[in-house]
Amino acid sequence: MTLRPNSLLKAYGVVRSALIYRANPLRRRRSRAFYGRFLGPGDLAFDIGAHLGDRVRAWRDLGARVVAVEPQPHLATVLGRLHGRDPSVTLVRAALGAAPGSAELLINRRNPTLSTLSADWAAEVAASPRFPGERWEERVTVEVTTLDALIGLHGVPRFCKIDVEGFERAVLDGLSRPVECLSFEFIPETPDRALSCLERLADLGTHRYNVALGEERRLLFADWVDQAGIARWLESRRPADGSGDIYARYVPFRSS
Repeated sequence: MTLRPNSLLKAYGVVRSALIYRANPLRRRRSRAFYGRFLGPGDLAFDIGAHLGDRVRAWRDLGARVVAVEPQPHLATVLGRLHGRDPSVTLVRAALGAAPGSAELLINRRNPTLSTLSADWAAEVAASPRFPGERWEERVTVEVTTLDALIGLHGVPRFCKIDVEGFERAVLDGLSRPVECLSFEFIPETPDRALSCLERLADLGTHRYNVALGEERRLLFADWVDQAGIARWLESRRPADGSGDIYARYVPFRSS
């Protein structure tokens, strides 16, 4: 059977991602140690934008139950082959947003980690020197559900990772209650998107924040900071400083 060029490009993207995110045993050990501060045996975790499931694997190593959400059809198929037989992993072939429905997903075949529901975000990324030659060649309509709907079906997660390429605020808009801890991706080219996520989290309650840069498995700050502190840090970033993930811990109100 001869693969078409589009299929070859998708296959290349999957293999590339597998080599980056799943083939390194040291990365797996570091992920297990890092996420051990957030999750333990029996805890529930949501992986929103699961890709090929490197977090899923690390969280299962810790004994956590996982709901893995991935809208890209070809990645969801691979994810199912990797984790579909695990009764402690629930695979959801959908995207998340502010309300249930459907939306157009822009797929980057060569670099599927950049596939997005946000055409504006894709344009901003394409204009950055850090992302030369990136293209979103394919568009597919995908189902959209919400964090609230996932919680209604599976329970409240102890940890929720959100990595949806510029659509993080919409995902948080579909959440009406705080969760103990979550993370969301940021890129310095689009600081307003990350700041908007902070504003949404403030609507849900008081949080403290930390950062993991790039694919590092360590927190940048020795002490977690407040919203003003993390906002100042985000505003100071430049594209050359690179991307990362903001970690948010909910601080429940306690009356005296």
